Amino acid sequence: MLIEINNDNIDKRLIDDVVKELKNGEIIIYPTDSVYAIGCDLKNKKALEKLAKFKGLKLKQSKFSIICKDLSQVSEYVKHIPQPTFKVMKRTLPGPFTYILHASSEVTKLFDTNRTELGIKIPDNNIVLAIVEALGNPLVTTSLHNENDEMLEYFIDPYKIYEQFDDKINTIIDGGPGKLEASTVIDCTGDQPEVVREGVGKL
Repeated sequence: MLIEINNDNIDKRLIDDVVKELKNGEIIIYPTDSVYAIGCDLKNKKALEKLAKFKGLKLKQSKFSIICKDLSQVSEYVKHIPQPTFKVMKRTLPGPFTYILHASSEVTKLFDTNRTELGIKIPDNNIVLAIVEALGNPLVTTSLHNENDEMLEYFIDPYKIYEQFDDKINTIIDGGPGKLEASTVIDCTGDQPEVVREGVGKL
């Protein structure tokens, strides 16, 4: 099912339909402020396992990020955020950045792992932020991008995405053209924030 949602004029009924799918344990494809992404409800174990399987991983091996609605929600899922890191996050979010922070123990339980790091995103995209708001907790997310796949056009064109994944994914959101470049990744687990991948976001 391809659902068209206008980023500048959100239809709440469509968002509610998407959230219903998420709560039923489905995985969805949706736009961000960088590449299109695929994700599920953080609190749904069945969906987490389904997402890992889609990416060819076991859940405990996965390094998925989460999308939060704002910085106050971020604080529920990570350990203490140092003041310099918080200042950078406040300046750049919402935006095309992924911040690697120390995960809380709740997150490690959800992912069946001893992982101590977690990627945090707050994209500058009204559609995905409306989904997270209505869901009531973060969305687990991973880029649809497959670095070994040369069919790059389907990462930016929702119709190409639909043609490619309609038989695998129940809900695909058309939020307009995506970008080919992923988010900028900043590791904040050390003494100083460090850019580990240059992407759309510029500091």
